[in-house]
Amino acid sequence: MEFNIDLFQGVATLIQNFQEEPDIALMRVGLIFLGFLLIYLARKGILEALIMVPMGLGMATINAAVLVWKEETAGIVAGSHGTLFLNPLVEKTDDLMAWLQIDWLQPIYTLTFSNGLIACLVLMGVGVLLDVGFVMARPFQSMFIALWAELGTVVIFPIAVAAGLTPAQAGATATIGGADGPMILFSSLILSKELFIPITVVAYLYLGLTYGGYPYLIRLLVPQRIRALQMPPEKVRNISSRDKVVFAVLACTALSLLFPVAAPLFLSLFLGVVIRESDLGHFAETFGGPVLYGATFFLGLLLGVLCEANTLLDPKVLILLLLGIGALTISGIGGLIGGYILYFGTGKKYNPVIGIAGVSCVPTTAKVAQKVVAEENPDIIVLPHALGASISGVITSAIFASIFISQLK
Repeated sequence: MEFNIDLFQGVATLIQNFQEEPDIALMRVGLIFLGFLLIYLARKGILEALIMVPMGLGMATINAAVLVWKEETAGIVAGSHGTLFLNPLVEKTDDLMAWLQIDWLQPIYTLTFSNGLIACLVLMGVGVLLDVGFVMARPFQSMFIALWAELGTVVIFPIAVAAGLTPAQAGATATIGGADGPMILFSSLILSKELFIPITVVAYLYLGLTYGGYPYLIRLLVPQRIRALQMPPEKVRNISSRDKVVFAVLACTALSLLFPVAAPLFLSLFLGVVIRESDLGHFAETFGGPVLYGATFFLGLLLGVLCEANTLLDPKVLILLLLGIGALTISGIGGLIGGYILYFGTGKKYNPVIGIAGVSCVPTTAKVAQKVVAEENPDIIVLPHALGASISGVITSAIFASIFISQLK
């Protein structure tokens, strides 16, 4: 049966896929409905709307808008299927210049996404919003929790190698356990360029689920009476803006000296902190507002557009799905183990629920910790402790990512 591919090409290509490549057709339909689901869950407040709304709509659109190339274009054979959004696999310079004039998102992808710039812009905006005083007030507790919350990163690496991934691919996948999207994007881009699209997509899909999934993990592993633990008042010294600037400058310099491969990430994060604490109001408004939200929007949109059926049909994607959820689950358990160690080490005065905040999806996991304890007792306030652990998690995730990159690249 012949179809007129000149009219309603998205429908025609889908029918052709069902006839010739049913796996691609089913994947296209599945991803369209997954995009709908992401938008619905974001609207209901279950997932992070800032990422999931553009990601969901981009995912649905890219898998609907498949057309047929009528003539050879930048190395693409006439008669093959494609889209007018972007080509993530283009390598030759001449072909790249052609696609920059054809695909409307290709310039944004090429100039900001494929080189990690968008991750740095997001981190700079995040730095403007972070108050490192929460870390400085409890540095040892915060970093202890954050290190335990990297358990998923450590455990998943050998499992990923055993599952058939190369060490570099396994390292990029293991960084999902750190639950820091920009770090995952940056490390996967350097370590595993051939898999960085599915790794980043899987990571952001799962990071959106931490807000909905981690409360169940906490309730499973922390009894109600312990979740309701009211921590005793503590004396916290006043930390000035000057102290925070000194901390940011020294931390950025020291970490860059130790792990220069991740220096762009450290500089972006701590530059945002310095801007915040230096009364640079216009810079703070710019990077904490338009830059952060603009970069986050296009990050979500590009992630959705990258979810083409052909790209995600690689058999390794299923492995990534399993390893990703395993990494985040084990990291959550690791954070709670760290919380329990402090609970017993302080004579049962430390609420172990705070441990979940060490998984650095800032500030989501900190809000999860506060939300869960507030369900037991609305008067309990653990958010300052949780934010300290969560911000420390950003630092530890960058450290682990840089270790993988320096050792495996």
